[in-house]
Amino acid sequence: MDRRHFIHIGGAAIGAAVVSRASDSEAQEAAAQTGAETPRAKSSVMLAGGQVAVITPNGSTLPLRVVDGVKVGHLVAEVVGHEFAPGLRAECWGWNGSTPGPTIEAIEGDRLRIYVSNRLPEPTTVHWHGVILPNGMDGVAGLTQHAIPPNETYMYEFTVKYPGTFMYHPHYDEMTQIALGMVGMFIVHPKQPIGSKVDHDFALMTHEWRLDVGAKRPDPMEMKDFNLLTFNSKAFPGTEPLVVGRGKRVRIRLGNLGPMDHHPIHLHGLNFKVTATDGGYVPLSAQYPETTVLVPVGSTRVIEFVPEELGDWAMHCHMTHHAMTQMGHGLPPMTGVDSRKLERRMARVEPRFMPMGSTGMGAMSGMDMPVPPNSLPMKGTPGPFGSIDMGGMFTVLKVRENAHTAEPSGWYESPPATRAGKAVAAQMNADGVKAPSPGK
Repeated sequence: MDRRHFIHIGGAAIGAAVVSRASDSEAQEAAAQTGAETPRAKSSVMLAGGQVAVITPNGSTLPLRVVDGVKVGHLVAEVVGHEFAPGLRAECWGWNGSTPGPTIEAIEGDRLRIYVSNRLPEPTTVHWHGVILPNGMDGVAGLTQHAIPPNETYMYEFTVKYPGTFMYHPHYDEMTQIALGMVGMFIVHPKQPIGSKVDHDFALMTHEWRLDVGAKRPDPMEMKDFNLLTFNSKAFPGTEPLVVGRGKRVRIRLGNLGPMDHHPIHLHGLNFKVTATDGGYVPLSAQYPETTVLVPVGSTRVIEFVPEELGDWAMHCHMTHHAMTQMGHGLPPMTGVDSRKLERRMARVEPRFMPMGSTGMGAMSGMDMPVPPNSLPMKGTPGPFGSIDMGGMFTVLKVRENAHTAEPSGWYESPPATRAGKAVAAQMNADGVKAPSPGK
């Protein structure tokens, strides 16, 4: 399935049993009576009250079917082979064959029945993070339930009484299971829209991993030195872009179930307001403009904005090491070091030796150098103006005149007069700007 089926505004699929369309009500009612799964629908479809369905970039929505008025879904905890980005794979743990697991999407007042099958080598549970429900459905092993043994299936059933942006994850051996990717988003739409109606609605789960170069599995024992940061378990350039229309209202729901780090998520080219957290909606009087939102561990933040400028706008964690992939930190600083003598001497032993970092590390991303198997250290991505030396928790917000027809993989072509370029000497002289002498 190509990227259009996940992220393009006219092509992302959702679990259509969650969707309420007047034109399809009879078909859905027939499906409900037979217990069959209703067809998956386009993301442009509206929910109750004119709300748009949520798109999970690089992900999916849990299919639900209606049985005697209850919406029924099935989660399977299992080992999954996962690609973080082209050239970087690992054996992770997840739900229904993916990490993060499929987004659960419901409407305030829905009765949900979620079956959870365990195909892991150890017990597990599901905790519905932020959802207010009966104690016995809270999913904490040893406290509110027995852990689900391997090869067993448990059933959770509850009514979602309050709307909001929530998450789900195990509450058994959390250190291992969450670190290996067992996380997911859980979204409950209000029966009646709260605040301004949005045109695009996205869900992004931040996460952090320790995946050593060449390793087969992430290291769940890591507590501080994470070298792989992701949106929806993808590192750039594996992250799908978010394609939106200029002048359209956009909502992005951000979740963080990573082991240790908070993430300041920054958007270029616009400002936004935080409209909700996992605790509820922020009153209009308490909202204020920002360009960076801090998403703490164990929390969700919801932002909304209306983009004014066309273009390809960066969206990333502003912790600089979180926007790169598999960087090591045990090296001496080389910036400013004259390495010419070292290079001559080392060439006698190893002709291919090349010292790096004395003038900075940016040029490395554009070099076509061999790297160890299953690794992406400082590997740049071709962009419209050269190599993009970003990785990790980085994606692109693509603002277009018509999001429905825009090509997600295409780049924005800005008019030359609106693009930064080499200064002209005559203009510099007219403005009284003197060119500096060349640096050493």
